[in-house]
Amino acid sequence: MELTPRQRLIVALDFPDVAAARRCIDALGDDAGFYKIGLELLFNGGSELARELADQGGSVFFDAKLLDIGNTVERAVANIARLGARFLTVHGTDGKTMRAAVAGRGTSDLKLLAVTVMTNLDKEDLKEQGIDLSPSALVLARSRMALDCGMDGIVASAHEAALLRQELGSDFIIVTPGIRPSGSPVGDQSRIMTPEAAIAAGADYLVVGRPITQAGDPKLAARAIVDDIERARS
Repeated sequence: MELTPRQRLIVALDFPDVAAARRCIDALGDDAGFYKIGLELLFNGGSELARELADQGGSVFFDAKLLDIGNTVERAVANIARLGARFLTVHGTDGKTMRAAVAGRGTSDLKLLAVTVMTNLDKEDLKEQGIDLSPSALVLARSRMALDCGMDGIVASAHEAALLRQELGSDFIIVTPGIRPSGSPVGDQSRIMTPEAAIAAGADYLVVGRPITQAGDPKLAARAIVDDIERARS
């Protein structure tokens, strides 16, 4: 089934506590229905909020970025699947971690996404890690590995979306953070793109945080991004 523009927008609930996250959810109302819960909120009530949102028919992207030994990852994924989350991130740095995540997911509907290269990193940052590849080359290599391991998709910058779509096919999910509408502050992101350009490049879902959550009118900001998505799809 074709996704609506609204279903392609994932609002990042990057708040220090559940109370702040709930205020944002209430402010957005029907203009959003897919929310990302990351590490900041995860350790302060985020798990309970994820279950609540799922029980109410919302979609939850659990951005846990798991990376550990196989048994730990497998059991953690199994527990997260029981929360009713729709998406879960796992670092796509090695096959053992990703295969363990696939095993932990079992027969649930949880979709597993490999984090390829964080969007705040550039080539110099990768050199510090001992990696002599460009961000684009590393993203492609890790994305191919994720596909081979049975992952459902990847998290990557929109700058690589067109190449990834061509290389990995139409069914592999591409989720893109680092989205900044025209005129928005860049913040701590290095490789950004506008919503319309990211969708046109091949992204399936856009993760947007501060341009919505810190806007004077979050509903209006979310609607503007959904409009951008609709223009790109049409």
